[in-house]
Amino acid sequence: MTLDWEPYEAQQAHWPAAGRHILAQFDDESVIVYQAYALDIGLYAAKHGRFGPGFSFTRMSWIKPNFLWMMFRSGWGTKEGQEVTLAIRMQRAAFDEVILAGVPTSFDPKRFASEAEWRSAGAAASVRLQWDPDHDPAGAPLERRAIQLGIRGKTLSRFATQWIESIEDISALVAAQRGRPLSELQVPRERVYPMPVPPGTR
Repeated sequence: MTLDWEPYEAQQAHWPAAGRHILAQFDDESVIVYQAYALDIGLYAAKHGRFGPGFSFTRMSWIKPNFLWMMFRSGWGTKEGQEVTLAIRMQRAAFDEVILAGVPTSFDPKRFASEAEWRSAGAAASVRLQWDPDHDPAGAPLERRAIQLGIRGKTLSRFATQWIESIEDISALVAAQRGRPLSELQVPRERVYPMPVPPGTR
């Protein structure tokens, strides 16, 4: 895998300042998502191209297509248990499937008739969809919202065993950019990802 990197300041011209948007590096066939793990899990996954010892199939696992959102959550790879940053190339069709299956972590009256219905759907769902404030490289919150997707059960199993095309340990690249002034900062090239449309609604 080879990520495309661009200056942070140049990319800002392509990013919305507010609203809910998926920022990601993608092509017609795949999407890059990020996860951060402890050394044993992360290094094994990068070496073997799959998850192995230590990876839990019984817990919810969160994937993030936005690099800077991952950096905020992991402290640029400095938080305990998140020292290894993985760039995971997954099938784009699978990524869309995950988004469409997602039950939001906040009640949405446009989708659910009642909070009870929403809670029931969330309890049964294998995908949780969460919008949080995006953050700049220094960790300051922005008006723009970033997405993260919690996957568990059958969806997590398919992600880990079927949908991953490659896994790369980018921890050294993260460390090289950590703390750089904005005028010198390079981050993976990301653009607004088109939200998938449920079948039959076009």
